[in-house]
Amino acid sequence: MIDGLNRETFFVVLHNPFKSLAYLKAGRGQKMEEKTRQAIKIDLNQFKLHIHLKHKTELTLHFDSPSRMFYLTVIALVVNEMKRLGKITSIPMEEHSALLAQLNETIGGSAGSSDKEHLLPRIYRKWKDALPDLENGPLFKVIGRKKELENGVGKTYQFAEAEKDSWANLFEYRGSQENVRLRFSIDKLGAGLDDIVIIYEGCQNGEAWERFISSLQQKEEKRPEPVELVPKEPEAPVTPSKGEKITLLKRWQWVALAIVLILAALAIWRAYFYSSPVEVASVKRMAFPLPDKPSIAVLPFLNMTDDPRQESFCDGLSEEIITTLSKIPKLFVIARSSMFTYKGKPVKVQQVAEELGVQYVLEGSVRKAGEQVRITAQLNDALTGRHLWAERYDRKPKDIFIIQDEITTHIITALQVKLTEGEQARVFSKGTKNLDAYMKVIEARWLSFQTTIEGNIRAKQLTEEAISLDPNYAPAYNALARATIVDIWLGLTKNPQESLKRCIELNKKAITLDDSLAVGHTGLGYALTMARKYDEAIFHAERGLELEPNSADIVYIYANILLYIGRQEESISFFQSAIRLNPKPPNVYLRHYAAALKDTGRYEEAIVQIKKAIEREPRDIMSYIVLTSVYSMAGREKEARAAATEVLRINPKFSLEQFAKIHPYKDPATKDRYIDSLRKAGLK
Repeated sequence: MIDGLNRETFFVVLHNPFKSLAYLKAGRGQKMEEKTRQAIKIDLNQFKLHIHLKHKTELTLHFDSPSRMFYLTVIALVVNEMKRLGKITSIPMEEHSALLAQLNETIGGSAGSSDKEHLLPRIYRKWKDALPDLENGPLFKVIGRKKELENGVGKTYQFAEAEKDSWANLFEYRGSQENVRLRFSIDKLGAGLDDIVIIYEGCQNGEAWERFISSLQQKEEKRPEPVELVPKEPEAPVTPSKGEKITLLKRWQWVALAIVLILAALAIWRAYFYSSPVEVASVKRMAFPLPDKPSIAVLPFLNMTDDPRQESFCDGLSEEIITTLSKIPKLFVIARSSMFTYKGKPVKVQQVAEELGVQYVLEGSVRKAGEQVRITAQLNDALTGRHLWAERYDRKPKDIFIIQDEITTHIITALQVKLTEGEQARVFSKGTKNLDAYMKVIEARWLSFQTTIEGNIRAKQLTEEAISLDPNYAPAYNALARATIVDIWLGLTKNPQESLKRCIELNKKAITLDDSLAVGHTGLGYALTMARKYDEAIFHAERGLELEPNSADIVYIYANILLYIGRQEESISFFQSAIRLNPKPPNVYLRHYAAALKDTGRYEEAIVQIKKAIEREPRDIMSYIVLTSVYSMAGREKEARAAATEVLRINPKFSLEQFAKIHPYKDPATKDRYIDSLRKAGLK
């Protein structure tokens, strides 16, 4: 990924700038070269794209066939519109459908896409999948780069991952295939609108684009009239001569008909072989085996409103759909935290399916439609490449709960999942009618999961505001309870016992208002575990698991409670289930999974898991504490002392006595063994 101009980027191909004689006329050549020396140049004379930024090496891409030329003009169209608007932003393609059709017919010779009706979906897929593919370059040639075999398969250009990511991030897309919105994100290369130029016949930018389009129109007007292959029948009837047989068609008519049929066959052949093949996910390439029930991943909904404040609305919509689907035992649903690793990234449905081991992927977007929001959603079968269902909703923001229920219903129907009456009542339970309260809780949840001091203080403030807006909104009490327990772990509370008591009361209030709130039950179970009320804790944990059996967080908390009450062997399978539901889990999953492996003597497996957590976050003190204990119990004293040194480096004031008070192990022997292993490694 690129952070700015000072970071090394990917442009490694030598570039010979094209200098047309037209640029030199009237002394403009030198001035133009000075103006665009550090620019990204879209050259519509030679159909090349030059990238030549300060402090970076250079790259030239040649769009050298009708199909490729067409897609360079799409880039130019997007850039011209951004320049006209005066900002780097997403451009809705529906508004330019007539011009795109003209470009397709003239420049692309109809090779750039299919018929007009399917033009926008094709552009969407190419912008999303083919254009960002620097390594394979399906829509361009990389000048000065030779294609090579990679691992003995296919021909690719050799670029580092960071280089490929940098290029891919230029092509931002939003919306669905029918509501295409494209952006050429030059700001991600540290460039601005003034650093990019469109060139045609000695002109630049808007003038160049207008002249280019005008030249296409002139060519169309000069195009000769099509010749009729089958002449018209003579007006007067022709009487056959004596002895001439009367046939249904004369010989010349048969020849003409044959020509027509041949041309039609060629057109069908061309459409079949030149249309882009449907990309499908491969079961063999999947990182995990497919579950034995319908499996689905919900991508973060794209914010197409150009209003950053709507990000929480989009995230909340995605999260609520995931939560609702997680209540259905007959489905397998990937967790929110894994899905949000894709937020803001150009990804393919097939890629998501293979990385997460699922068959179905839901994608959607949110945009403004006057006083309403327009929400689009599309369910894809990654194994066949088919769209199972798609819908557009024009509603008021306050109707978000109705929309999410409708989307969930469509998904259930498309996947042919049947619910009992009891399941339907539980799945479609309602939240608040106050949109502000809902948005505050969504933001508060996110902040408290970050476990930072500033974020958690803000999370508590937001949840208290949500409760004042709707005193009967159960998730608000649970969110405040979570922020309160994070206070305890961060040492922000002056009286941990009072904070723990408050946390228990808040979760009890939440499930009193809504007994179907799974996070309320598991949150209460966790707080009761910390209060050493183990029987009550496991009761509520099991109730939460019953309500949302496919929620990774619910399964993880249940496993965590099993770990503390002494059922470590049983907890391991639940930790594994939680990580399968959340293949890109937060560190806390890996830490507690490693602790369960440690407590059962599976030290090498525990080390593998805890090192994953440390690799992700080198300053994760809790992971180093677990690693210290594992090494110590495994008899690897040297490694244990090295890990303990890292604990003290991160927090020189670490207190083993204080740490012992926090951990709520039911079995004193297990807790003593843990603390002794840390003391043996040098922690005090």
